[in-house]
Amino acid sequence: MKQLVISAFGGPEQLTLVEAEHPPLAANQLRLKMRYAGVNPIDAKTRAGLGWGAQAIKDSLPWSPGFEVMGEVLEVGSEVCRFLPGDRAFGLVRGGAYSEELVVNCDEMMPLPDEVPDDMAAGLALAGTTAWQGLTRHGALQAGERVLISAAAGGVGHLAVQLARGLGATVVALASSGNHDFVKGLGADEVVDYHDEAAVAAIEPVDLLLDLVGGTSGESLVSQVKPNGRVVTVPTITADKVIAAAKARGLNATGMLKESDSEQLAMLAKAVAEGRLRVEVSQVFDLADGAEAHRQIEAGHTRGKLLLRG
Repeated sequence: MKQLVISAFGGPEQLTLVEAEHPPLAANQLRLKMRYAGVNPIDAKTRAGLGWGAQAIKDSLPWSPGFEVMGEVLEVGSEVCRFLPGDRAFGLVRGGAYSEELVVNCDEMMPLPDEVPDDMAAGLALAGTTAWQGLTRHGALQAGERVLISAAAGGVGHLAVQLARGLGATVVALASSGNHDFVKGLGADEVVDYHDEAAVAAIEPVDLLLDLVGGTSGESLVSQVKPNGRVVTVPTITADKVIAAAKARGLNATGMLKESDSEQLAMLAKAVAEGRLRVEVSQVFDLADGAEAHRQIEAGHTRGKLLLRG
């Protein structure tokens, strides 16, 4: 089977398509034919040798990226009871989704409602759980509150806008001018061009900032949060600085790492099936073009999700 791997940390050119052996199947595992794999910023950061992901795999190279996947079940282990060959499944894995086939633990996968398209399912697991946990588990967002979401047209952001709206919050979204209509169509109440410093400074204070950019952007946006308000910053590399800037203003601030949660995956899939949540897929790349997908995700201007096709 074909698989994208890195043998050393570095630029997108480190991604190499190789012929890999089919891994053996344990009793509690299933073999999945990858139809689509999500391409996320964490994939590119790990490939580059940055952050917690790189630390976790630095002694395990060569390594195949990819943490969210949708595919067809090809084979099940002797202890697997809820899947059969031919079933559609999606979920979060610990790397390796950039493969034509992969072996995953049964409890990492969730069945898909018939109404959920393959590509939407592939872009849902990591971005959806990050958005949901950032808003609720870490951000404690309540109906009637105001939430400011940066990078609102991106993979996590466009889902966060919809989920926050569904929670009954007033959504203030930051996006480039070319994405304003798109973000408004997702349900944002206010959309501000992040390039316009005066417009950003004029935002009425919010209860929660969901910072999806980090760095100097995250540090400056804490000034738009109400006294005693809350900040959740998602990019781990700059989390300490954003948290420090928020706490200097007396705000409650935290970083986060998403956690796998099968109930949340089921909830998100149901929301897509019922038309309450939409995953915007902006581009699909062949597996052999993974390096180009990484260049695009690193450019930082992607609307919605990028996927690899198996």
